[in-house]
Amino acid sequence: QVQLVESGGGLVQAGGSLRLSCAASGSPFSIVVSGWYRQAPGKQRELVATINNGGTTNYADSVKGRCTISRDNAKNTVYLTMNSLKPEDTGVYYCSAMMHLTFRTYWGQGTQVTVSS
Repeated sequence: QVQLVESGGGLVQAGGSLRLSCAASGSPFSIVVSGWYRQAPGKQRELVATINNGGTTNYADSVKGRCTISRDNAKNTVYLTMNSLKPEDTGVYYCSAMMHLTFRTYWGQGTQVTVSS
C-alpha cells in the first residue's frame, strides 16, 4: 500500500510554468510506474505522463515538448514540470502509482491547476 500527496498546483497565466510534486509514503519501493493524469471539468480523466522504475517516460501528445516527468528516488517524489501552459491545461492533476506484482493503482487527492488566458 502507498499514500500519495500532490502539491504545487495553482493559478498561472498562459505561457507560465508550474512544477507539481507527488510524495509517496507507505511502500514506495514497490511502485513500478508513477504517473500524472488530469481531469478537466466535464471531461474524463486523461493521461499526462508516466515514468517507470527504469526511468522510461511516456507523454500525451498534447503535452510533449512542454512537460517533463521526473523523480527523486531518495525523496520518494515524482515531479511534473509544465512549461508554456495553455488554458486547456486547466484541470485537477492526479498522481498515480502502480504497484509491483499486484498492478494495483493508487491515486492522490489531486491538485488544481488553472491557466488563465
